[in-house]
Amino acid sequence: MKPVLTQEQLIKKINELKASGNFDLSMEEDLSIAIMNLVSLEEHFFFTAEKTKKDEYFDLLSQAREIRKELLAKMIDRHEGETWCITKHLLAASMRLMEVGTKLQSTGKAEEAKDTFNKAYKLYTLFWGLRLKLINTTDLKKTAEEEPKTQEDLIGKLLDCCKE
Repeated sequence: MKPVLTQEQLIKKINELKASGNFDLSMEEDLSIAIMNLVSLEEHFFFTAEKTKKDEYFDLLSQAREIRKELLAKMIDRHEGETWCITKHLLAASMRLMEVGTKLQSTGKAEEAKDTFNKAYKLYTLFWGLRLKLINTTDLKKTAEEEPKTQEDLIGKLLDCCKE
């Protein structure tokens, strides 16, 4: 997938966002993690409701869902095709793969854990590619293998929260 912007255009765009004072990438990264956790809460409330047969967990699920929708709306302002759902599922899958990687690592399966973490991060960078409009959605038919890691590396550099 090709970024919508060249690297020079991207740097210019980020600098403009920083100069405007209206965009805090580290805060948005924190918000994306919060949204991941809200999706997980929705899942846990669902399974707990079904396992315990207590409908009040469905009420809690609805409350978590409303908060998640509100927060995701702060990050995703366009609804081209199914980008809203795509971004939600990218965050959810990334979160689940992080959890699987952590479990694999704790059982001594370091290589499998590393592979799972890499997949989680790749999905997370796809989320940011959509969020920052760096992915040319007209070219989504191309596979990631056609242009290995260029987008992933670029977004990874942008999301380095230690550089504030």
